[in-house]
Amino acid sequence: MRYRITSLSLPLSYRQEDLFKLAARSLQIPPKEIRHLELTKKSVDARHKDQIHFICTVEVEVDHKIHGVSRNSKITEAVPYRYVLPESKRLAARPVIAGFGPAGLFAALILAKSGQCPIVLERGASVEERQRSVQDFWKTGILNPESNVQFGEGGAGTFSDGKLNTGTKDIRIRYVLEQFVSAGAPESILWEAKPHIGTDLLPKTIGTLRNQILSLGGEVHFHSRVDGFLRNSDGSLKGIRVHSLDGFSEIPCEQLILAVGHSARDTFSMLLKEGALLEPKPFAVGARIEHLQQKINESQYGAFSEEPALGAADYRMAVHLENGRGVFTFCMCPGGTVVAAASEEGRVVTNGMSAFARDGKNANSALLVGITPQDFGSDHPLSGIEFQRELEKAAFLAGGGAYLAPCQRVGDFLNDKKTSSFGTVQPTYPRGVQPANLQECLPKFLCEAMGQGILRMNQKLHGFSDPDALLTAVESRSSSPVRIVRGENYESVSIPGLYPCGEGAGYAGGIVSAAVDGIRCAEKVLQKSME
Repeated sequence: MRYRITSLSLPLSYRQEDLFKLAARSLQIPPKEIRHLELTKKSVDARHKDQIHFICTVEVEVDHKIHGVSRNSKITEAVPYRYVLPESKRLAARPVIAGFGPAGLFAALILAKSGQCPIVLERGASVEERQRSVQDFWKTGILNPESNVQFGEGGAGTFSDGKLNTGTKDIRIRYVLEQFVSAGAPESILWEAKPHIGTDLLPKTIGTLRNQILSLGGEVHFHSRVDGFLRNSDGSLKGIRVHSLDGFSEIPCEQLILAVGHSARDTFSMLLKEGALLEPKPFAVGARIEHLQQKINESQYGAFSEEPALGAADYRMAVHLENGRGVFTFCMCPGGTVVAAASEEGRVVTNGMSAFARDGKNANSALLVGITPQDFGSDHPLSGIEFQRELEKAAFLAGGGAYLAPCQRVGDFLNDKKTSSFGTVQPTYPRGVQPANLQECLPKFLCEAMGQGILRMNQKLHGFSDPDALLTAVESRSSSPVRIVRGENYESVSIPGLYPCGEGAGYAGGIVSAAVDGIRCAEKVLQKSME
């Protein structure tokens, strides 16, 4: 029998045998009767700063049924999870995936494991080549519009914290995590409440998954962008036009999983011309806020701030303003750096990333304000993209060019004063920053909301409004400003055979939710093979 036991309280210095003892005590059996114990979740309980501890969930196997446990709400019978591929037949034409971020990667993996030999088209470079392109940009300021933080194998999440926590409630999440571990990711992601791989480990993991797809008969073509569709008389797909380093070509295609990411602006324009139904959607914009990591540790953990078992502290906050706008932190990177994430020339975009160790001096997070299509100034489907571009161009100009970013101390920002020098917190943005007044390059309503948000969040996290904390602009790519409308079968409502997928299509927000959406889309394609 297998049992799940929740809410086990353990000290920060616990050992494996402590888990066995607590689990056995909960089941009222001797520890030696537990054949196997698996830690499935571990989180930090820091509600009381004088007694911070871990809360764990475990699954244990015993040789016999234990009577009486049904009266304990913290103990339930457990069934080991195993993902089962849907039943399928060989499709008439090989399915194609456009985009090789988390959504495209896992869609391709499922199709490859099902014997469909998928073809993957990725406009950017392989993750190895892409790392060199990104480092060159950060060093020289010479941007490669096709290989950068946004475009290339692994998607935008490759240059982030590699966060794997998600609000999505889907059993497939476990499969995603298992596949990452099998490809070399740390095993701890299977039980950490807030799992992360780290931008230093994620590229190798992605490369391993790509090689698995290739070994199963799949193909991956880099520097290859979908530029148009070939259609049957009923409007359904029969092929795609592809632009690669060798020029233009056509590929037969009846099922296209479109997982192009939230920054594929030219692809969105192409889709509109091809008759796909697109609509603007709410998203969020703002800036990166940086603090000393030690100060965040002290605020979150108090006297335990130096405890090695806890590592670098994180936070996640949201406030709702009287005017109806929401302000929230997003993609918090403990011990991380702010990164240059532009994908178009003459525009500045920021993001954040952390290595697995999270041992950098600063903590950073996006500080975002929710916006809606009413803020875009137009009802055009791509009006949100133009809104982003205006902010990114203003940030580029405020930074003085060369992809330097405008940066301001929080104390100066709250007092509408241009920053002249930095204090205890030094900027980590790799291209360098220009001291500025963000209120001169960001819309007034954004600055007012960010200012109110900082002060209110300081009531939740002491020191958040530290005058020496930094704001670096602009964070504009938190999610897609467009939704490609699809039906219950995950197909485009206007182009049969097209499966909009993942974050760029407006159906995910982060590595894991995008990967899960890729799996779902692949499952829909496999169902099509049975019709």
